[in-house]
Amino acid sequence: MPVSPTLALVGFVGLCLLVGLVGGSMTARAVQHWYLTLRAPPGTPANWVFAPVWGALYVMIGVAGWLVWRRIGAAPPLRLWGWQLAANAIWAPTFFGLHSPAMAMGVMAVLLVMIALTIRSFRRVQRPAAILMMPYGAWCLYAAYLNAGFLVLNGG
Repeated sequence: MPVSPTLALVGFVGLCLLVGLVGGSMTARAVQHWYLTLRAPPGTPANWVFAPVWGALYVMIGVAGWLVWRRIGAAPPLRLWGWQLAANAIWAPTFFGLHSPAMAMGVMAVLLVMIALTIRSFRRVQRPAAILMMPYGAWCLYAAYLNAGFLVLNGG
């Protein structure tokens, strides 16, 4: 029995939002304590900015994955999408849970590579899906700058 496209869309977006909720719960605890003790790099936004930006990005990531799935199913481009989402899911627990900007920078490097590979593979299959991933890639580049700034300013 084939999966309903609407149900699949809900699943793709729901999975991305779940990753965000888990990361957000880890972040929320640390932001009230450990994070406040850190020196922030220039250009660090107010804490309230992160939730709405990530929420919108997670919806876009989910829709992008769904568009590719509709076109080619569970093919290699969609597996890349899954790997980048897994790397995304590891970043917040590493930075905020382990209080390790250094380890989180390593995770971020992997995440950026996975996002770039996903965008490239999506572009070959479904150009709108690749376009939906681009703001996420840009935001993660900005997050990498912030991560590196926290690392440098706080001695690892």
